[in-house]
Amino acid sequence: MNDFQMYINSIGDPDKKERMKSILDYIKRTFPQLKEEIKWNQPMFTDHGTFIIGFSIAKAHIAVAPEAIVIKHFEKEIEEAGYSRSKGLFRIKWNDRVDYDLLQKMIAYNIENKKDMMKFWR
Repeated sequence: MNDFQMYINSIGDPDKKERMKSILDYIKRTFPQLKEEIKWNQPMFTDHGTFIIGFSIAKAHIAVAPEAIVIKHFEKEIEEAGYSRSKGLFRIKWNDRVDYDLLQKMIAYNIENKKDMMKFWR
């Protein structure tokens, strides 16, 4: 069993478990070159050792953290999707629609923007 499956299995609520699984599976299918990792008890994807995007579960939402520069770059799209945000993450409430197109754009942006980066964080 891989680390992502262990993380998914640790989610007690079946609806939350399925929501997180569908998001992680979408990213694995869309970006198969990314490495799955669990760091700080959170699932994340990396590319050549640099952070691309991470997730965490809260009582009311899934927090999506692609780094502050990505949040700033996609600020308008995040607001249009109806998600609240902070400097470094945005929140998908459990009853919100997941905007997979926005996730895809953010991840593609981060992969391209960090292609020559050798550090984990910016």
